[in-house]
Amino acid sequence: MPTFTVRVFRGTAKGGDFQDYRVESDEGMVLLDVVHRVQATQANDLAVRWNCKAGKCGSCSAEVNGKPRLMCMTRMNLFQPDETITIAPIRTFPLIRDLVTDVSYNYEKAKQIPPLRLKPPEPDGTYRMMQDDIDRAQEFHKCIECFLCQTVCHVVRDHEENKKAFAGPRYFIKIAGLEMHPLDTLNRTPFYRDAAGVGLCNITKCCTEVCPEHIHITDNGIIPLKERMADEVDPIVWLLRKFRGGRKEPA
Repeated sequence: MPTFTVRVFRGTAKGGDFQDYRVESDEGMVLLDVVHRVQATQANDLAVRWNCKAGKCGSCSAEVNGKPRLMCMTRMNLFQPDETITIAPIRTFPLIRDLVTDVSYNYEKAKQIPPLRLKPPEPDGTYRMMQDDIDRAQEFHKCIECFLCQTVCHVVRDHEENKKAFAGPRYFIKIAGLEMHPLDTLNRTPFYRDAAGVGLCNITKCCTEVCPEHIHITDNGIIPLKERMADEVDPIVWLLRKFRGGRKEPA
């Protein structure tokens, strides 16, 4: 049974440091199992957030050897027994204690998004949608809200002052899913341009790289929003839309 050195951050917003623990790992274990073993045998007061342990709740986000990951989806056979595994809390959000951060910023952003507004049903009382339209936005609903994309986004990670004016990649794909809904009638362009700050994103794709659900956040979500925003201010596109009757009513 291999033994690993796990270097875990211990502390609060007032200060802290990394502490080493030597811990055995059974076959088939993931990093969250090892953290629980440390918690059970050596550090009963270690604070760590988790829930499903199946990669579907997004609770156990951490920075493992400097890379944002889900601990429950990080298998121990990725590491060598003589390797020191460093586990730190995700950096972008305020630290509560040890590996637990305050992610309430994200829930505040979620509340601000204008919800779905359906068009009236067909005369027979039903709604009809094309499968291609449904498929286009379906991947956005795979998001488990682990907030790894939020924590790697340098717009908020390196610039605290941007948090008031920037929703972040998780909420850009939420907005994109609403905007691409074939039955939606609401134009959210003024919202994601002015209040959500999609223009601040410079499409480095760091959010896409860390997504455990492999959502194409940048290519399929953020870039289409930027294109729609550009269309709103392009005078030629604006005139064509006026002549053709418009796309969606303003928010």
